[in-house]
Amino acid sequence: MGFKMGIVGLPNVGKSTTFNALTKTAAAQAANFPFCTIEPNVGDVGVPDARLDKLAAIATSKQIIPTRMTFVDIAGLVKGASKGEGLGNQFLANIREVDAIAHVLRCFEDKDVTHVEDRIDPVADAETIETELMLADLESIEKRRANLVRKLKGNDKEAQQQDRLLQEAQEMLESGKPARLVEVDAEDAKAWSMLQLLTTKPVLYVCNVGESESVEGNEHSKAVAEMAAAQGNSHVIISAQIEEEISQLEADEAAMFLEEMGLAEAGLDRLIRAGYELLQLETYFTVGPKEARAWTIKKGTLAPQAAGVIHGDFEKGFIRAETIAYDDYIACNGESGAKEAGKMRAEGKSYLVQDGDVMHFLFNT
Repeated sequence: MGFKMGIVGLPNVGKSTTFNALTKTAAAQAANFPFCTIEPNVGDVGVPDARLDKLAAIATSKQIIPTRMTFVDIAGLVKGASKGEGLGNQFLANIREVDAIAHVLRCFEDKDVTHVEDRIDPVADAETIETELMLADLESIEKRRANLVRKLKGNDKEAQQQDRLLQEAQEMLESGKPARLVEVDAEDAKAWSMLQLLTTKPVLYVCNVGESESVEGNEHSKAVAEMAAAQGNSHVIISAQIEEEISQLEADEAAMFLEEMGLAEAGLDRLIRAGYELLQLETYFTVGPKEARAWTIKKGTLAPQAAGVIHGDFEKGFIRAETIAYDDYIACNGESGAKEAGKMRAEGKSYLVQDGDVMHFLFNT
């Protein structure tokens, strides 16, 4: 199950530096967090999770395989992108293909690095991109509603639902707000997602600050934090300059460098985890002598569907899931101890998988 996060930003805000550092860091990491380049602008990155190492140590697993997230470096944004300016059409098409947006904002002062608008105002930068996405959505909605007229005259129920949702989105956009603020009922959720509107994508703001501001941030990042909170979005503070330096170091050297900077962990690790949380994902584990592996699922996933992430046959023939909570697995020093302590549970088809569950699936072939 692949999840994609698109990295966007105006020119000279540190977007490409962030992406390049992300890929280099991932490539330099140990086997726990491997990286591979799918295309020049796509990076498949392991999600850092200390729990996986602890599970593998207890089970003496030969291999550790983290869950993954794909980052897409989306280029071509300028003002007027919604009308095809610059690489606007390509930019908008790439946005449609991702599950969420990581918006890199310039929160650093540097006279040697020019800003496309000749100012440092991350909130205004965010509004520029949001406006382009909103304009593109409005144009798309108008065309799609026009194409539904014939089906609406024929009382097509699917067309009626689609037109109603498009109208709600249009009204929200015309009020100057993104379509993600539309309240959607459960019965409309699937149809709503199929509309693939750009402004329904959740947003993570990445505040790129100067090296000396990487711990506490600055006034610019504080302004972004306030904006994000008001919108119900998330933000994370990183210094792309520091991350680029870290990406060139060996693991032990990187740890020492971070300690000297007063940082508990790399900013890119926080970015990856924040993206994971933004997409409302969680992790369950399969653990054994051969491998300890993390698997990505959406929050609220039932056991059979979680099994299906491993293989479709697991879901089709699902019988039950032998389940141990992560804390119990650690406290009991593994599967055998958990069994003896009565901490292994047999869960059926209605079980809602919890983050950190260690699971073994039984199924009919």
